[in-house]
Amino acid sequence: MEKIKAIIVPGNGDDSPEDKWFPYVKRELEKLGIAVENNKYPDAVLARQEFWLPFIKEQSADENTILIGHSSGAEAAMRFAEDNKIFGSVLVGPCYTDLGEENERVSGYYNRPWKWESIRKNQKWVIQFSSTDDPFIPIFEAREVHKQLDTKYFEYTNQGHFGSDAGKIEFPEMIEAIKEKLSLR
Repeated sequence: MEKIKAIIVPGNGDDSPEDKWFPYVKRELEKLGIAVENNKYPDAVLARQEFWLPFIKEQSADENTILIGHSSGAEAAMRFAEDNKIFGSVLVGPCYTDLGEENERVSGYYNRPWKWESIRKNQKWVIQFSSTDDPFIPIFEAREVHKQLDTKYFEYTNQGHFGSDAGKIEFPEMIEAIKEKLSLR
């Protein structure tokens, strides 16, 4: 197997690579020998797919890549996996509709049906983290993503939007889940 790499895909709203748990995940994965791209994204406020999907590709996303998407970044990772082979993905706070929000609608991720089967077939596995107290993503949205993709699913009651609200700065559960999938335990 070729060397695995990871790309962190942030949510919309102009997230910095230094925000939330992104630096922690980068540091911990690099300790495992996984190269990690944790970059500032173009069109960061709206996260439109016309800019984000090519940017993911420019970061050399391929069949040896784990996409780690938070919020809108999770939807970008899912849309990318519809038409591209990747190694696996980690979806943090994902949804599958625009939630009636204009800023989400303009991203372009929700204007057509999801190709759930393609997303599953184009990667070896999907890990998902969701929380019942997420102020932005209703839990039924997260559970539907889990159902459609048969994700390795972690549901919390106290993590909100995983860093958007008071800052989850470490995410050891993610590192352990990735290690398990890569047989690095």
